[in-house]
Amino acid sequence: MLASIQPLDRVALELGPISIYWYGIIIALGAYLGLLLAIRETQRQGLPKETFVDLILWAVPLAIISARIYYVTFQWSYYKDNPGDIFAIWEGGIAIHGALIGSVITAIIFTRKRGLSFWKIADIAAPSILLGQAIGRWGNFMNQEAHGGPVTRAFLENLMLPEFIINQMYIDGTYYHPTFLYESLWNIIGVILLVILQRTSLKRGEIFLSYVIWYSFGRYFIEGLRTDSLMLTETLRIAQVISIVLIIVSIALIIYRRKVMKATPYNEQG
Repeated sequence: MLASIQPLDRVALELGPISIYWYGIIIALGAYLGLLLAIRETQRQGLPKETFVDLILWAVPLAIISARIYYVTFQWSYYKDNPGDIFAIWEGGIAIHGALIGSVITAIIFTRKRGLSFWKIADIAAPSILLGQAIGRWGNFMNQEAHGGPVTRAFLENLMLPEFIINQMYIDGTYYHPTFLYESLWNIIGVILLVILQRTSLKRGEIFLSYVIWYSFGRYFIEGLRTDSLMLTETLRIAQVISIVLIIVSIALIIYRRKVMKATPYNEQG
């Protein structure tokens, strides 16, 4: 039976010499659904609905570029000898922390040019970003990457997983933790919580910072299961270090903005 288990085809469509990969389709779907969610909240907040359409036209490509630069930087020992692979993003290798850096920088510039509140826009975007991440992890699933350490088939069956997920976690003769799924589910729960927070009396910036805390907390533990982590040293995983730093900085910013800056309530117009 094991010999008959074949991975799902990473290629969704062949158009002559052009191959369209599921990875790219899934990433695009995540961005699109995130945009729809952001537009809905933008209109509720009384802002022009085209605000996020304009922003995403810049943010998505720049986020992908910065995510790839981030990944390549920490895997330079490989890419310096294989420079042609630097641009092969369809093979995976997009780091979310790099994408966030690019997205935040883009949003800061965008909001300044439009005369908008960065924190307000960041709060609107927070559930959308997390939704995109939740969906995007299924691109890793199709590529059979971002998985955890070895497990037994019985372990996966006890998780009540569908057969197609169990079979896709069978890689080179071994079953692995579906950490892509753990993170996707964690992120979906986070999306629901963030949407609820958008209906509360939190201050501007606190929804986005709550997103950073929520994602970083889950990522810290899930990252510990993964076998493909970017490493800072032989024992320190970059994503775990960054997660701890982001949690501390986010909590400090919430306290500072409440006590010192007297931040405006998120749902206040303007």
